[in-house]
Amino acid sequence: MISNGVMLNAYPDSIGEKLSDTIAMLQRPEFKDVFSLFYILPTFFNSDLDRGFSIIDYNLNETLVCKDDLKALERLNIQLKFDIVLNHLSVASPQFKDLIARGEQSKFKDFFIDWNAFWEGNGSPKEDGVIYPNEAYLQKLFMRKPGLPILKVPFPDGSERPYWNTFYQVIHFTKITRNDLQNIEGLSSLQAVTICQKINAALENKKSPTEIDFADCATFKKEILQVVNSKRTLLGQMDVNAKSELVWAFYEETLQKLKDFGGAIVRLDAFAYLHKEIGESNFFNSPGTWNYLERIKQIAAKKQLTILPEIHAEYGLHLHDEVAKEGYPIYDFFLPGLTLHTIENKSNKALLKWAKEIIAKKFKIVNMLGCHDGIPVLDLKGKQLNDHYSNGLLKDSEIEGIMETIIERGGRVKNLFGPSGEKISYYQINATFFSALGEDENKLLLARAIQLFMPGTPQIWYLDLFAGKNDYAAADKGGSGGHKEINRTNLSVRDVAQGCMKDVVLNQLQLLRLRNTSKAFSGEVHFNEKDSSTIDISWVHQDDKARLIANLATRNFQVQYTENGMNKSMSF
Repeated sequence: MISNGVMLNAYPDSIGEKLSDTIAMLQRPEFKDVFSLFYILPTFFNSDLDRGFSIIDYNLNETLVCKDDLKALERLNIQLKFDIVLNHLSVASPQFKDLIARGEQSKFKDFFIDWNAFWEGNGSPKEDGVIYPNEAYLQKLFMRKPGLPILKVPFPDGSERPYWNTFYQVIHFTKITRNDLQNIEGLSSLQAVTICQKINAALENKKSPTEIDFADCATFKKEILQVVNSKRTLLGQMDVNAKSELVWAFYEETLQKLKDFGGAIVRLDAFAYLHKEIGESNFFNSPGTWNYLERIKQIAAKKQLTILPEIHAEYGLHLHDEVAKEGYPIYDFFLPGLTLHTIENKSNKALLKWAKEIIAKKFKIVNMLGCHDGIPVLDLKGKQLNDHYSNGLLKDSEIEGIMETIIERGGRVKNLFGPSGEKISYYQINATFFSALGEDENKLLLARAIQLFMPGTPQIWYLDLFAGKNDYAAADKGGSGGHKEINRTNLSVRDVAQGCMKDVVLNQLQLLRLRNTSKAFSGEVHFNEKDSSTIDISWVHQDDKARLIANLATRNFQVQYTENGMNKSMSF
């Protein structure tokens, strides 16, 4: 079960240089009784891309983590939450490396999804050798990046085959020299020099070598490109084929590892992309996605693990409803945007609407403000009707208002794309929650108080706790996929020590400790509606009580609570 306590969220090296530095922070007196859960992000394991979400294998990343760290967390009575990335594995995983090395003879031949084999008979091959699905099928694909979701992979027979790659990939070409082309029969030295210059110029300009004019070297194009590709290195998150029983054996083995590491909760990353069927969306289709989810749930149950499906979708689609009705806990991806709207517009109406729904439908929720990803905005939309959305948690104009505010304060936008590479929607905004609030400490404290008094288990992004600001240098350095780095700044041990002397940190810790230890939060919650500029939330469990009274107009608030039978309060 997911506890009512407070959950820290960080990478193993978010504090200091490795997990032991985070543990040292948790052992500080300021952090006593603040957290009872810790969601450790997947650089805990061996990975190579997307800050941990491109898993090589689920063994301990010994550069960041050791077994003594796990024992120390157990002594602190902190339960662990891990990820299992259901949809994909790294090209550097043992399974994919075996596939590349052995080709058709590999045990893992069907472990991943050969794009052309999947679409054979349901599309047309183009000049690049890739089958393009028929238009009716192509329009149903949900894209996370421009173009087809593929990565061309070299095989032992010299061929290149496209494999399904929904998320990130990095292709790095090494420049070629005349000597690299010396075995191409008929290619003169002068031609070799000229074509090397053209290819290397294209590489410097981030263009594909296939796009250049080969001129009098056209007859050697295939051989030249084979040389170029032989000097290429790949990174990529390769979609697994859940129709393979080897994949399910791998899931079972992985869940056992997570249990052995001390895991209690497992977040199912990207599970909604796992089931793929011709003629269906590749994102949360029915009944395929449900069948897979039930199967993973049964494996986890045997190991006493609670699973937490991760799904981003518009409120109006009510996928969160469907997941919750099946008995699963869900992420509250609506709260970040609602909290920003509530504070900036000084109105409780949208927040109370969502709170009432949580209570009425008895949702089991993990909520958050900031996280390793971005601030969700698409999630707040209603169902699309013709050219507009309706019945969302916020109106389109209100969502646009949140976006404009955060962008004005330095946020970066992540979009979704159609099958032809066209932008079809925004997805999320990347910013620290503190910067999204205009770097106003009073707003951050009020946002934290609202989060802690909302129903659900509060998950706390480490950088928000220390009022972290947008890291533009890191985002720029990360290139096209670096937008998330704006909110992933690693803090030094010294940063933590200095932070523990700041009121904005100490006041948050005080609120978190109350939320983590008070029995009131195991009871019932009541939203006391007054005027739209007041938030009044009470929790009661027998004789234990906790109450938040906030004035949205002034952003002042008070927390009243009982401790050992005595009435106490905190004012901010």
